[in-house]
Amino acid sequence: MFVLGIDPGVSRCGYACLETTPRGPRAVAIGVLRTAPADPLPQRLAELQAELRALLTEFTPQALAVERVFFQVNVRTAMSVGQASGLAMAEAASRGIAVTQYSPNEVKLAVAGDGAATKDQLQRMVQALLGLAAPPRPADAADAAALALCHLAHAGLRGRVAAATPSSLEVHP
Repeated sequence: MFVLGIDPGVSRCGYACLETTPRGPRAVAIGVLRTAPADPLPQRLAELQAELRALLTEFTPQALAVERVFFQVNVRTAMSVGQASGLAMAEAASRGIAVTQYSPNEVKLAVAGDGAATKDQLQRMVQALLGLAAPPRPADAADAAALALCHLAHAGLRGRVAAATPSSLEVHP
């Protein structure tokens, strides 16, 4: 399975494409899409949309995992995260790619085993789980990889539940 994790943002949008292998998840690509803060917002959004479209074309993921805008103290940050997230979800949905949103706490719990893990702890766990020589930098790239890892963990659980037969789920007195 190929999954594309997106840590949305207009200035910096982290991405990570992971594939499942018999040895575990493998990083195919990890990076950050950037737009110039001095450019007008519509131009930046169009540039980000084109970059996201190119990623989806290049990697053809089966799933997109994106951070859910949960809560932001800074309204401007929340707006830009929401705009970037919307672009990613719309581009994926238009291609028939399954889209799942995860809260930051869900990602931290799935990847680091603690919903309150720090950025550093999350980066180190991403490094360990993907067998990387160093933690992905910047944090946006590591967060995108963590989103993809979270999705793979949840997809595995959903697969095991779906594979369970109805008779094994029956309650016997």
